[in-house]
Amino acid sequence: MNSSLIIVEILVALLGLGVLLADLWLPVERRRLLGWVAAAGVAVVFFVGMKDAAEVAYAFAAPGAKTGMYVLDGLAVFFKQFFLLAALLVILMTTEYAPKLGSGVSEFYSLVLFALLGMLFAASANDLVLLFAALELITITFVVLNSFRRDQTASIEAGVKYLILGATASAFMVFGMALVFGAAGTTNFNEMAAVQKAMGGSPIFLAGLVMVLAGLFFKMSLVPFQAWAPDVYQGSPAPATAFLAVGSKAAGVVLLLRLLFGAVPEIAARWQHVLGGLAALTILYGSLCAIPQRSIKRLLGYSSIANAGYLLLGVVAMSKAGASGVLFYVSGYLFTVLAAFTVVSVILARTESDDLSSLNGLSQRSPALAGALAVAMASLAGVPPMAGFVGKFLLLKPMVPLAAADPFLACVLVAALVGVVISMYYYFGIVRAAYWGQGVADLTPIPTSWAVRVALLIGVAGILWLGILPDALIQASTPAVEVLKPQAPVAQQHSGDR
Repeated sequence: MNSSLIIVEILVALLGLGVLLADLWLPVERRRLLGWVAAAGVAVVFFVGMKDAAEVAYAFAAPGAKTGMYVLDGLAVFFKQFFLLAALLVILMTTEYAPKLGSGVSEFYSLVLFALLGMLFAASANDLVLLFAALELITITFVVLNSFRRDQTASIEAGVKYLILGATASAFMVFGMALVFGAAGTTNFNEMAAVQKAMGGSPIFLAGLVMVLAGLFFKMSLVPFQAWAPDVYQGSPAPATAFLAVGSKAAGVVLLLRLLFGAVPEIAARWQHVLGGLAALTILYGSLCAIPQRSIKRLLGYSSIANAGYLLLGVVAMSKAGASGVLFYVSGYLFTVLAAFTVVSVILARTESDDLSSLNGLSQRSPALAGALAVAMASLAGVPPMAGFVGKFLLLKPMVPLAAADPFLACVLVAALVGVVISMYYYFGIVRAAYWGQGVADLTPIPTSWAVRVALLIGVAGILWLGILPDALIQASTPAVEVLKPQAPVAQQHSGDR
């Protein structure tokens, strides 16, 4: 493999190892400085390394270019930039939360970088083997990140639950890969696309594909593989939860797009109703279960489940417009969730409680934090002119003509709209606590470091920018999905012929 193809992964791996080794020689009181080194390194890779990667991607995009298990195309470049930005914001967030992590904070930074490495490989996976290896690297690092607070039972419990359920999902996935290879004789997505028509009637191939999808659905916390999310979100350290909510979910998204739209688009088209039903159930489950929650992180865990359902709608649409909507939505979700969790991490850095009552009086203690939290919640609820509104619009728009021709998909669309209405209640419950919460005993101002201010500024600016001026990202996402080949369901093809 040409080393220029994996220059970004090489730089991130060296940065992670450098931070881990530097921990051996630095005194405890100076290890927090490694956070700034990690953040600066990720920023350099984002602005310099990705420029080179993009140039290489264009060079390898020529017709007839060979594609092995690793590809560097527009979709890969898009998600690599996404993952690098997410890691940068999480590291900045961690610098405020660092005192809670104790002397092992530098290990936390290195684990974030190794999780990032797995996500970068996931963005370029064009083979089931690399898909599995990337997901395992992500899973193993998150097991440690989730249980990093060894002084808290909830954190250890979160890590154990993620380990057990993640291992179960991995077992299903690797068994499914064996079945796919046994039936098709290949694990490469391009080669699978060439034989998918012949494999469409093979029970072994289809069973293996279902098992592989089960592993991806676990990463995205889609029904029926969503049970782990609320408990793990609640028990994990806030920065780990934020990275899990954004990075791990996006890794599942890009792999799902490559598998369904790149390797087996014709089979995926036959499963449109199944995927639509799962999307509707996921949206309704996450939205309804979030209503009674008092824990902020647990509430955001159920919110994450509902948002996974919305992302699946872009796949159900079976079009490049739907895939482009997925890319836009996940980008807006990045800024929104990281802004929200940055505020949560600041609150948790001063108290161990993430109950909604801990937000009481936040508008008086820190108007900036309260404002950023309100903007993030409005975006998650889909209020214009926030990024979340445009993202939901782009996901729902391709579903409208499908719903008009298919009663089942019409029910899926109605479920999605009902989920939007329900979400208004619990998202604005957080805003209500921050601005109008009663019984405030402590009105001491909450100081924030400049790292937190930068993270919040990037998050809020991204939410407003994507909401007010979405055209730039829409145009950037359009060529990114050109490598995908979604196949319209047979019923739609016949309808178009008539």
